[in-house]
Amino acid sequence: MILTDKVAVVTGSGRGLGLAYARALAAAGAAVVVNDVDADAARAAAAQIEAAGGRAVAEVAAVGTTEAADALVRRAVDSFGRLDVMVTNAGVLRDKVLWKMSDEDFDTVVQVHLRGTFTCARAAAAHMREQGTGGRIIVAGSPAGQRGNFGQTNYSAAKAGIAAMVRTWSMELARADITANAVIPVAATAMTKTIAAFAPHVEALEDHGTPLPDALRKGEGFGTPEDAAPLVVFLASDAAAGITGQCIGIGGDKLALWSHPQEISVAYADGGWSAEAIAAAWPVSVGRTPETVGVPAPGTGL
Repeated sequence: MILTDKVAVVTGSGRGLGLAYARALAAAGAAVVVNDVDADAARAAAAQIEAAGGRAVAEVAAVGTTEAADALVRRAVDSFGRLDVMVTNAGVLRDKVLWKMSDEDFDTVVQVHLRGTFTCARAAAAHMREQGTGGRIIVAGSPAGQRGNFGQTNYSAAKAGIAAMVRTWSMELARADITANAVIPVAATAMTKTIAAFAPHVEALEDHGTPLPDALRKGEGFGTPEDAAPLVVFLASDAAAGITGQCIGIGGDKLALWSHPQEISVAYADGGWSAEAIAAAWPVSVGRTPETVGVPAPGTGL
């Protein structure tokens, strides 16, 4: 996993998962553009990488706009001469149930997650195609985008859209040798700290360095941000040249491939279906085993 000749941008990398990704890419040899809306966090992250012997610069911007995406690509090219890897990790939360979610709550999350992923990937793909040496687009998905999650209409919708974009980009960018994949991490972050079952373990990890128990690392596939980072390094490497259009989960000791939506049960009626015929057929054919929804609570499984 040597990335010595690679240049990467990692959005939202001032802390948390993004910082873990940026540090791991730099440790593998890549030059990294660290991005965050928090200027102090971005500069501190870049300084931390350089202090460890890596190459990094900070670019302060709130992702979402075309201007921010173009500035990130331009910073990579101006600082290191090229761009090989775009990692879109930046995100925010505005959790509320449907009937209490405001337009601003919805638009803010969609702007950062969905539009931010789109604009950054578009800017990166345009440059990579012109550069002519292929590339990697690695985006951040979520179990919420795969299954839905209570109180997260905006976040679940954005993450589901990101997964759909990856599948589309894998087809559109194939001829240019640019891969597009989503990482679905489950890690100890500010967000997962709000989950009651995880909170005491995350706090013990943060306050005392107490390792996460096997019940979480294996049973729940829940780990640290550093546990998720090797997947980003792998997907950025030449070893992953044939992998594209995938949603890949990682957390703790667990690595997983998420399925794509597909038909799982079908029925036919000569001449088409009436409402009455659907009502009669549903419980004994296509609706016999309906799909489950939601991110399962810890310890319950899928």
